[in-house]
Amino acid sequence: MMRRVYMDANATTPLLPEVFEAMHPYFTERFGNASSVHSFGQQARGAVEQARMSVAALLHCRPAEIVFTSGGTESDNLALFGATRPGDHLITTSIEHHAVLHAAEHLAHCGREVTFLPVNAEGVVDPDDLRRALRPNTRLISVMMANNETGAIQPIEEIGAIAAEAGVQFHTDAVQTAAKLPLDVEKIGCHLMSISGHKMHAPQGTGVLFVRKDTKIEPLFYGGTHERQRRAGTENLAGIVALGKAAEIARKGIEEGAPQQIAILRDRMEHEILARVCEAGAHSTRAPRVPNTTNLWFDHLEGEALVISLDLKGLAVSGGSACASGASEPSHVLTAMHVSIARARASLRFSLSKLTTAEDVDFAIEVVPQAVAKLRELSPSYRKHQESMSLSS
Repeated sequence: MMRRVYMDANATTPLLPEVFEAMHPYFTERFGNASSVHSFGQQARGAVEQARMSVAALLHCRPAEIVFTSGGTESDNLALFGATRPGDHLITTSIEHHAVLHAAEHLAHCGREVTFLPVNAEGVVDPDDLRRALRPNTRLISVMMANNETGAIQPIEEIGAIAAEAGVQFHTDAVQTAAKLPLDVEKIGCHLMSISGHKMHAPQGTGVLFVRKDTKIEPLFYGGTHERQRRAGTENLAGIVALGKAAEIARKGIEEGAPQQIAILRDRMEHEILARVCEAGAHSTRAPRVPNTTNLWFDHLEGEALVISLDLKGLAVSGGSACASGASEPSHVLTAMHVSIARARASLRFSLSKLTTAEDVDFAIEVVPQAVAKLRELSPSYRKHQESMSLSS
């Protein structure tokens, strides 16, 4: 049987056995509606509130500031649509996940003024650009904590300080940061923070929006009084329980140094692959990055072809954001970093998880150079390039 190695954790992660074990009873014998007053409902309510406390402990906030959602996309949309009104000014960046980017673009058509900040060659926002973008009607700043394609970490604490000084609300998309770095909403200074369960070994379809006390947001939809009237709808009981368990595991892993161990594997893989492949490199290496992510470029080939070639060899990686898979356009993140279209198309994201082993990394170090060499052999443009290099030498 072919060996299969998964290195696309920024797209999604598998359920941990402990997480599945925690959620399983809530599909069967503990199935109550958390809004019901009978014992079944009260048992469910207790489970939801215990999960709320676990997530709050991960973010270092009050349990009452946790709003359970269906995932990162809903959390981002609830933050942007809920915190702004027509006539307000929103500042965000050109490298946000599409859940923020497309929401901001739609808000621009619905009466909000929107500024998209540029980034430097490492994919990092300049806080001075943010200061210059502030206006009297600026209502919300939304800057992701870590980029989903490159792993580059933004100067979030400095941005939080700028927001506080200006009296502006601050939202950060921390979907790619939860379970990878310590999170402390007080230290960051954000009013709103989004996380997603399936990026941290909880099920798909679970998420959280942290809403700081006294921060007013309008709900996206209406119904019951669930989540303190901020998110109507019967709670996803089993999913919330699972997210709470995943938050407990993530917090323990951070305390025990799990992210540092993943970074060691990431760095070795990055170094060894680039040592074996010419005309290749890594994006955002001069910026702080989350420990599990590297985005490598291999000139003279198409990244999509390399993704397919590696999959046939048993290695699963990504050409960028899973939400843009199959898109004909090059990565908006890399083009915002002024990467050429050809190089952006030749870039792959490798994202590890806590389940990645040293043997998995060894496998990637072996198969990636092989796949790159094979595709380049088949490329007329690469052969032409080699011929011109030979003539010039």
